[in-house]
Amino acid sequence: MLQQTPVVRVLPVWEQWMARWPAPADLAAEPSGEAVRAWGRLGYPRRALRLHAAASVMAANFDGNVPGTHAELLTLPGVGNYTAAAVASFAFGRRETVVDTNIRRVHARAVTGRALPAPALNAAEMRLAVSLLPAGDAASVAWNASVMELGALVCTARSPKCAECPVAGRCAWLAAGKPAPDYVPKGQSWAGTDRQVRGALLAVLRQAAAPVPRAVLMGAADLLPAPAPGLELAAELAAMSKLHALNAPAEQLERALAGLLADRLAEETHTGLQLPA
Repeated sequence: MLQQTPVVRVLPVWEQWMARWPAPADLAAEPSGEAVRAWGRLGYPRRALRLHAAASVMAANFDGNVPGTHAELLTLPGVGNYTAAAVASFAFGRRETVVDTNIRRVHARAVTGRALPAPALNAAEMRLAVSLLPAGDAASVAWNASVMELGALVCTARSPKCAECPVAGRCAWLAAGKPAPDYVPKGQSWAGTDRQVRGALLAVLRQAAAPVPRAVLMGAADLLPAPAPGLELAAELAAMSKLHALNAPAEQLERALAGLLADRLAEETHTGLQLPA
């Protein structure tokens, strides 16, 4: 949930998930569509499917528990090197090299004197991170957490608080006079994109209590339910209104819907479209 998503957005959703599904087996027992529904507006909803699939593997292969080693964690759907290292380190106290965006930025500035790390993680950055990691388990966990928090709260991308930084006296970037980045980070557009339309379509399916006819999703207002709905229908109509307000071309709606079906975030039956059962 926290990957590419701020803590302030994740926290309420995480709390709801833990209250509903306190153990992996609890989540695995539910249809995957419920994971997508409960994911809400966190973005990148395929992560919800992978989390559900990972819970199913944990229930089947690890006695319903989260595995504690890097190698075991890598066997879970949707878990790569970064996630495996982070979980093994922070949840199980193991010595693992954790490298996220915040850690990369601190390393780039404090050690190499660059304003920003490379656009994508490279071998040189990994070698640097490995060389900086303390030897002991406890010290390595504290190091990972400390550098990550330093990047998140002090050594931020746009407005670093250098006056508050505990390592300012050793920072190569400060010593070099804060040279400008050698590239301009590209922001991701949103308005008018297929991603926006996909999100709006999925929002309708999350709120729907029954399959939604394709024609309704494609903008047939005369097929919408009657006014004065109950709470569930009111939420569905509100999501439908936001979808139709985008005025997306028919071909974009079809393309976005085809993507949801291909990613198994939705399924189509003879009565309409719905979250996966």
